[in-house]
Amino acid sequence: MDHFDPEEAIARVQREFGEHGGVCPSISRSSTFTVMTPETMPEIFKGVRGPDQGGCYLYSRHFNPTVDVLARYLAAMENTEYAICTASGMAAIACTLLQLCRQGDHIVASRTIYGGTHALLADLLPNWGISVTFVDPTRAEAFEDAARPETRVYYTETVGNPTLGVADIPALARSARPRGITLVVDNTFTPMVMSPAVMGADIVVYSMTKFINGASDLIAGAICARRDFIRQLMDLHTGRAMLLGPTMDPRTAFDIIQRIPHLAVRMREHGRRAMAVAEHIQTWGLTVTYPGLPAFPQHTQMRAMMNPGYGWGGMLTIDCGTQKKAEAVMDRLQNTERFGFMAVSLGYFDTLMSCSGSSTSSEIDENEQRAMGLSPGLVRLSIGLTGNLEERLKQLQRALQACGLIG
Repeated sequence: MDHFDPEEAIARVQREFGEHGGVCPSISRSSTFTVMTPETMPEIFKGVRGPDQGGCYLYSRHFNPTVDVLARYLAAMENTEYAICTASGMAAIACTLLQLCRQGDHIVASRTIYGGTHALLADLLPNWGISVTFVDPTRAEAFEDAARPETRVYYTETVGNPTLGVADIPALARSARPRGITLVVDNTFTPMVMSPAVMGADIVVYSMTKFINGASDLIAGAICARRDFIRQLMDLHTGRAMLLGPTMDPRTAFDIIQRIPHLAVRMREHGRRAMAVAEHIQTWGLTVTYPGLPAFPQHTQMRAMMNPGYGWGGMLTIDCGTQKKAEAVMDRLQNTERFGFMAVSLGYFDTLMSCSGSSTSSEIDENEQRAMGLSPGLVRLSIGLTGNLEERLKQLQRALQACGLIG
């Protein structure tokens, strides 16, 4: 993979200062914007003028100055021409797929994806005549084998939720491009760690609720892509992001803008701690899945795709065997050891844990869960940054011993 440093790319973005020389950008809370001459407004509606065509704004469901600042940072981080921000990660995914597909079209998707995304693909899109085939994301040839003449999209997560299987993004790009298929990649688990667009992905989507924001205090999404696709999404007549209206509030954008500069620092520390936790669990003899471990099936492949210096990500899983045992471990970790919190989501500064099969993947039926390798006792851990690492490891060991999972 070509060398790319997302931290340096963000640093090169021209700073947007606030009113009166503030080092922080201003929050533009206007819902609507004035024009100085009457002929300007028809030109905006025709697409002749816009934020990047004369600095003209119309309405904050269309574009907003504060949200655009965040979009520029994200585009730089992902090495795409442009980006737009949405009210949630699901909004980013849904608007992207609905912009790309029409009735009769087909999507080949990873079967190892977030439960809400799986429900969108398996249950909702077929109602609109869009069919979906699910395949093993770790096998690029599986996407190719499932492709049809009407296939418009390959959809995958870089690192699958929750089983952490890693997709071969360069191979998928090589398969998609000559077939005229658009490769859409959800990079929520690994911002900065991997850069799908650099590896050939056409569109990168995010739930910024997670690592990018890092504080579990807001909901947000992003779509990073070529400028022409962003313009399609925001077209006043047919743009799915414009007409469906998943608008990001400028105050939310401002909060995320303030957290982007230390995202690299946070990702390195998430990765450092997750590696330490995974290595210790492995020595205790419990089944642990973490991309940074040499025994991880796609360890070498992920190493070839990673941006150096950002670690292996903050997500790992342990298999407790049964849901009952998983729940006992989580109860002990939260309520006795104060190791972390039982909660959905991830990327928080404290550790979050959930039993995926009965929570964030519960939209997926049991047969499909088995097909994707999801054990009923799988505990997904989003390793946080707080507390002394040595003490955290002792807390984890005591909890696993108390529940009879290790000696």
